[in-house]
Amino acid sequence: MTAQAALTAARPHAEAPASEADSALALYVHWPFCISKCPYCDFNSHVRESVDQPRWRDALLADLAHEAARTPGARLVSIFFGGGTPSLMPPATVAAVIEAAARHWPLDPDIEITLEANPSSVEAARFADLAAAGVNRVSLGLQSLDDRALAFLGRAHDAAEGLAALDVARAVFPRVSFDLIYALPGQAEAAWQAELTRAIGFGTEHLSLYQLTIEPGTRFATLAAKGELRPMDPDRAAAFYERTRDITAAAGLPAYETSNHARPGAESRHNLAYWRYRPYAGIGPGAHGRRAAHATQRHKKPENWLAAVDRQGHGIAEETALTPEDVALESLLMGLRLTEGIDLARIAKESTLPIPAFIDETELARLARQGLLTRDETRVKVTPAGALLLDAILRDLVKLSA
Repeated sequence: MTAQAALTAARPHAEAPASEADSALALYVHWPFCISKCPYCDFNSHVRESVDQPRWRDALLADLAHEAARTPGARLVSIFFGGGTPSLMPPATVAAVIEAAARHWPLDPDIEITLEANPSSVEAARFADLAAAGVNRVSLGLQSLDDRALAFLGRAHDAAEGLAALDVARAVFPRVSFDLIYALPGQAEAAWQAELTRAIGFGTEHLSLYQLTIEPGTRFATLAAKGELRPMDPDRAAAFYERTRDITAAAGLPAYETSNHARPGAESRHNLAYWRYRPYAGIGPGAHGRRAAHATQRHKKPENWLAAVDRQGHGIAEETALTPEDVALESLLMGLRLTEGIDLARIAKESTLPIPAFIDETELARLARQGLLTRDETRVKVTPAGALLLDAILRDLVKLSA
């Protein structure tokens, strides 16, 4: 059975009433390999001369079966192939994972299946096969529309190649998003405004817009420590951030999360599962999961993950029961990133903790008076002004600590 046939066959029994919303499950599939390591990247990505593709396909399917056995009654609402560079996966492997998922779980009739892709011409040539495998949404790592910025970021493609890949993606996939990185050292605000305006003009329904951050362990962190790279001043970067939100909102793609912007209804359903703290299973090297009141983490190094799957039938390195405090803390840390905010009553119910056990009500009132938060009964939202100070707000507002 092909992946498309599996999706079609799953539809009749996938329909679930609203009362079964709690059965919704998201699936994350990690492909850890890249052609090269970008100097800003701290993701679990690795460069290897060769990959044993049949072995990797079989290991992913075994890891998937393990998660399926532990999520009885779940209904799959999204699949996300992340990395690394998932567009380096053979389309047949992508299809095999989707087919297996359709066998293990009933699929939501409107299931979202996203794959992250690099915009090289070689990978763009696979887009039609990936769509035939069942992928219906692509997240394209353009990162910049400027050749000098792409060279600084260590990207293998240039702007023309990236835009050509975007054209192919828009012709092949029903839903398309792409990433841009801004607030680069020396970047002028007018140049970023022009780049963002041009990006919006391509007409995609979703944009992920990330400020450059210097992450520990990256090549950029080494250069910064040596004084060879000077990040943008935080106050100046804040001005870029505010202008970015203004421009996207005016264009009909408002921010729905700290770095993500979409036309209403085009938000990433998979990522919303994370931010709304709904259950998700994670397979592949380094993947995390939150399901059945447990947190799971797979072995990070590809070779260690493969060995674990061979040895025990899955790649889990650590599985721990979530305490009420864990549930409350993670719900707050994730949910306050969303423009829609959090429902304190829901967190209290799901964590079994009273609201005063995890929220400082005095601080909440103070932050609201300062215009950094709003509160409507039990729903709390960070305002645009507060979004610039989210880390400080969390420190003051949340009683629990990681």
